[in-house]
Amino acid sequence: MRRYISYKRVSSQEQGKSGLGLEAQERDIQLFLENYADTPYEVLGEFVEVHTGSDNDRPQLKAAIALAKKENAVLVVAKLDRLSRKVSFIASLMEEKGLTFKVAQMPYADAFQLHIYAALAEQEKMFIASRTRAALAAAKERGVQLGAPIHHIDELAAAKKEKALK
Repeated sequence: MRRYISYKRVSSQEQGKSGLGLEAQERDIQLFLENYADTPYEVLGEFVEVHTGSDNDRPQLKAAIALAKKENAVLVVAKLDRLSRKVSFIASLMEEKGLTFKVAQMPYADAFQLHIYAALAEQEKMFIASRTRAALAAAKERGVQLGAPIHHIDELAAAKKEKALK
């Protein structure tokens, strides 16, 4: 029996609260399992994380990888960018001894194809950053005040201090 570990990630609390991104990932993983997984199969664990993909130090991802390696299970993600948008990080996962992963939206992708898609994901990350900078510059030109309103700065500082002391 083939065993699987699922990993889903969204980048922000708002995305996590809405559940829409997680639902789509769950659907993709379920479709993969029903149509492409070795049968019979068993899902040993499901890991969900609300964390930016630019930070590769993610506790739930580490736990999912550790369990997959321990149980000789396949780590399955909906899309490659749920793991990372960095070619080097994806490549390191591909080379990690004892770890096998599959991408639900690319069930037949081999190592070469995953490298190509990882490069495209990294390029998309750069495009997103460029579009964001351009949009912020255009807003600033129109006179939009960027950043936190000055009249709330003391309240924000107090809230951050209180959160840090907890």
